[in-house]
Amino acid sequence: MSSGRALRRRFTLLAATAVAGVLTLSACSGEGTRAGGGGNTNFVTGSGGISTVAKGERTAAPQLAGATLDGTDLDIADYKGKIVVLNFWGSWCGPCRAEAKHFVKVSEEMKDQGVQFVGVNTRDPQKSLAVSFEEDFGVTYPSLYDPTGKQLLRFPKGTLNPKAIPSTVVVDREGKLAARSLAALDATKLREMIDPLVAEK
Repeated sequence: MSSGRALRRRFTLLAATAVAGVLTLSACSGEGTRAGGGGNTNFVTGSGGISTVAKGERTAAPQLAGATLDGTDLDIADYKGKIVVLNFWGSWCGPCRAEAKHFVKVSEEMKDQGVQFVGVNTRDPQKSLAVSFEEDFGVTYPSLYDPTGKQLLRFPKGTLNPKAIPSTVVVDREGKLAARSLAALDATKLREMIDPLVAEK
């Protein structure tokens, strides 16, 4: 009886561990979740996985403000008039590491076109790990430090909210949510999100 009970207990533990592993991978897989959900979301997801909202139908970005990894205060509202590229990342996330060099490249290429990159480092309990990540990849733009994920929760449901890590959300010059990707991006995909907004009048 005891051996049968022990076997069932071991099977239950293994199953729970497997489920936890799948959840962890899906949260940082680079695949993301297709846009959708109940209600009128007003956004369309293209074949490349990038969701966009037409100019007249966009909602205001939530207030994202706090201390950066270097300890300075940052409020994305201060960048109104610029296109703001928000990248939600963690040093623990493999796809985040894969896309980092592309974000550095495009941020340098587009900084003279009124485009401001801002990282949101999330779920890194030790700031030093996030700082090392930025040093390793030569990241020069600021990143809000958000170890508990509070910044992510400021996005209302039914909007272009970041649902996975990594996620990238682009805010237009008027401070409104314009585009989102729930997957790791290379330079080409990143430019596909930003270039149409640069061209807007």
